[in-house]
Amino acid sequence: MTREDILTLFARRERAWANRDPEALAASHTEHGTVHSPMFATVRGRKDILAAYRSLSRIFPDWTFKGESLVIDGDRVAQSFTAQATHAGEFMGLAGTGRRFAIQGVLVIPKENSCAAATGV
Repeated sequence: MTREDILTLFARRERAWANRDPEALAASHTEHGTVHSPMFATVRGRKDILAAYRSLSRIFPDWTFKGESLVIDGDRVAQSFTAQATHAGEFMGLAGTGRRFAIQGVLVIPKENSCAAATGV
């Protein structure tokens, strides 16, 4: 992926997060991509990645994602982010609490990434 492809991909993902669109988020992953997440463990394949995004939307229906500037090194990318949401559904065995929270994290896409090219899959 070129730098421009990466910027286009992340702009598309930003719109998908803003629209709370699990399908668009999953479409940004390759068919056989892998996501390692402390929230959903390891998820493999676009179908299961879509299920994880849908689950996230059900558990945290007002989830917002604010990505910071990208750090791009060739086709490796890192992006720090802040997410805020209300815990509405069952998560890790804990019933929804109605509590609002914020987390900070870093999204890392290594060279052998699981994101689709910005121009298509």
